[in-house]
Amino acid sequence: MTTDDATRAGQHRLRTSDTEREQVATILRAAMTEGRLTLEEGEERLGACYAAKFRDDLIPLTADLPGNGRQALAHTPQAQAATRRDRRAFGGFVFVLSSVLVSLWFLSGAHFFWPIFPMFFLFMAFARHHGPAHQHYRRHQPVAPWNAP
Repeated sequence: MTTDDATRAGQHRLRTSDTEREQVATILRAAMTEGRLTLEEGEERLGACYAAKFRDDLIPLTADLPGNGRQALAHTPQAQAATRRDRRAFGGFVFVLSSVLVSLWFLSGAHFFWPIFPMFFLFMAFARHHGPAHQHYRRHQPVAPWNAP
């Protein structure tokens, strides 16, 4: 029996945690805000979400939402603020490390500007991991097993 089977099978069903319920509740609230769920349907699903005892009870609550509702989480104010915070922190790290490298180059008296090589990789990492295609939610929060594609 695989882990996925254990999640959904009879007596081996896994109980859900408060964190998992809250994650699904956030998805449902975002879907209500976007207009994908009516107020009545959203309230009904939220009630079922907080009443869920097992992980497989949460699956049908987000099954009919695009991407099982995970995309809506990336557009919440909390996720956008976390993305901005991460970009500023990593940008500061790149700036400080680049400054240290340039200072070392200047103090060494070398004629060739060797810091360009590590700085190139630093800036490429910044562009790769903090570009518009990457959202905070997808990068830092693992997908819950019941919402996995």
